[in-house]
Parts: sequence; structure tokens; C-alpha cells
Amino acid sequence: MKKSPRNPARMFRGTALYGAAMAGVLLLGTTAARPAEQTSPKLELRAASNASVRNEVQHAIEKGLHWLEKSQDTNGFWSTPDHPAMTALVLDAFELQPGRDAKSEPPAVKKGYAFLMSCVQPDGGIYRKDLPSYNTSVSLVALILAGRPEYQPAILKARKFIISLQARPDESGGTNSPFVGGIGYGKADKHPDLSNTSLALDALALSKNFLKDKNLDLAETADLNWPAAIHFIQCCQNLPKYNSENWASDDPQNKGGFIYAPGESKAGQTNLPSGRVALRSYGSMSYAGLLSYVYADLKPDDPRVTAVKEWLRANYTVEENPALGLEGVYYYYFVMAKALSLCDLDTLETKDGKTVSWREQLALKLFNLQQADGSWINSNGRWWEKDPALDTAFSLITLDLICNKL
Repeated sequence: MKKSPRNPARMFRGTALYGAAMAGVLLLGTTAARPAEQTSPKLELRAASNASVRNEVQHAIEKGLHWLEKSQDTNGFWSTPDHPAMTALVLDAFELQPGRDAKSEPPAVKKGYAFLMSCVQPDGGIYRKDLPSYNTSVSLVALILAGRPEYQPAILKARKFIISLQARPDESGGTNSPFVGGIGYGKADKHPDLSNTSLALDALALSKNFLKDKNLDLAETADLNWPAAIHFIQCCQNLPKYNSENWASDDPQNKGGFIYAPGESKAGQTNLPSGRVALRSYGSMSYAGLLSYVYADLKPDDPRVTAVKEWLRANYTVEENPALGLEGVYYYYFVMAKALSLCDLDTLETKDGKTVSWREQLALKLFNLQQADGSWINSNGRWWEKDPALDTAFSLITLDLICNKL
């Protein structure tokens, strides 16, 4: 893996991900100026040979969006009214479509945003009953991508709500608990997890630009406790130098990778030759961990960052979610594309020494998985992934990222 950039905003000006939100957003570092081609808003194909793949990606995106338009409920939501995050992810896919006309909005998108705004609660969260953190974080991104001034009050309140959910240090600033600094599914949740924390950091980073309004009061400009957030992130990493939890291991299979939450891996555990038990690192959470470190402004050469990139290099694949098989594989593709794009990585060197173009490989994989009607669906139902609206949204956002950097 080559060195990742220090300024995500500059990198994203040349990609689809959050393109509408990236003008001046995510200023998470003070690195030296990037090369001129990375600061230009113009997009050019990197090689003529990519034109064919790019055309195929655009065709797959169009088919997927057409399926989503037909599958929308008459009340404006997709999949279920109980979790607005599902609708928000679909709206992301529409907003991020390469070459879309920002002045022309499909009726499905208008109805989707109307539904999303109906889920705004008095406390600022965007949810119905359950999973307030998850639903608010994902919905906040969709509101930002819409680029509508009238959404600013809801955006600021949602940002403040997410910050209120962080597990804070005690009055002395102590971080004795590994959960301090993280964010879970909701207010009463005592066990933050990396998935929710990563989504929250994503939404908070993207919404920073709205804090430039000089008319905001002090309460509206509050920010996350970032040192505490870093504490939580590293407590989810298999890296004993920075994580003192007894499950953290530096054995070759797990070193540098991430798990779901301190003491909990969805991939189970490994019995080491020494007799110790290590919690297994796995793909989707390791990409989420890398993203979280970038949002928290850790330097590219920080040992925690280089360790997770090394784990990801050693476990690179587009065939499955490493250590989990098909469980959560579309989420894996989604977070993989976000993390590698944010780190401005065009190629990866695999553990056998081969250099691969991950965008082309991932695009080809998604072409083969797309159904004849334009949708995607996982045969494994864990984490709601037998829901075609969810899988299609994940796939389209992934292809949006791929398309604009081919």
C-alpha cells in the first residue's frame, strides 16, 4: 500500500463519494499541498483501457437506480419505514450517480427526502423508534448530499444529537473503560461498537462545513471528544502496543486488524499456540477502523494506521468478507471502497507480491452479482443483507466510487 493523503477533502474532489459535500469539508490535517491534479475538480480517465469498464459501471448503476425507482413504497421509503437509514442509503446512491443533473431530481428522490424529513425527532435525531444513532448518522449524510439550504437546521441538530451519544470520559478525564469514546446504537446503549462509531465519524466529518456559519451559537458548534474517540478505536484493534485488552494479539493472522467492539468479534476467536485466545480480526471492521483513524486525523505513518493497512493488504479479496465469508459482504464492499478511496489508493500489493487494481476487480465482481432486474441481493441474510434495497444501495455507492476514479 502506498502512502495515504492527509487531506481527505482534496482527494475527494476527484471522486463521487460525497462530491457535493466536499467543498471545504473534511479538513482533517495540515499536510503539504497535494499535487495539482488532485486539487482540480475536473475528472479525467486515468487510462484509455479503463473506458470500457467505466461504461459497464455506468450501465450497472443505471440499471440499479431504475430498479430502486420501481421498488419505492408509495409513502416514500424503501424497505421499511422503521429504519430511515435504509431510505437514506438509497438516496445516497441517487445523489452520487456520476454525471447526474443536480437541477433535475427524480420524483422518487423527492418523495424519499420528504419521508426522511418526517423522521426528524424533537431531540434532533432522525429515527422512528429504534437504533437512533445508526439511523441518524446515515440519514445525516443523505441530507448533506442533497445540498439544500433548508436542511441546514436539521443537519446541525442531527450533528449535535450524534455527539451527545458518545461515551464520555469521567470528570477527571479518565478512559479506564475500553468503551469510552465510542458510540453505540442509541442513548441507553452501554456498549459502543466500531460500526456505529465509524458511521458517526463519517457524518460528523462531512457536516463540519456547516459550522462555518457565524450566526451559530456555542452549543451548535460543539464537537466530539476526539482523543476519547481515538482511545475507543484503538481498543478495537489487534495491536497490543496500543491496546492493553487481554484479547488483543499480534499473531500474524490478526495483528493490525479490527473487531466489532472491545471484547467482541463477529468472526469468533483463535486459539494461539501459546495457549492464549485472540479475537479474530475481520475485513469489514478493519476497513471501518482505517476510515475511523483517517477521520480522527491520525498520520498516515502512525503505527496504528500502517498496521491495519498491512492486515488489509495481507487479507485482500473481493470474493468474501475476510474471516466472515458472505456475511455482510455488501457492507464490506461499501466500506472497502470508501476507505481505499479516502486513502487515495489505486492499487494494492497482495501478500503474494502481486499488484492489483482493486477498482476493476471489485467492479467486475459486482457486475457478476447484479441480478437481471438490476438489483443485488445476498444469499446470506445476516445483518439484513437479504434485503435487495439495502444490498443495491451498498453496491451502487460502491460503483459510484469506482466509476469516478477509473
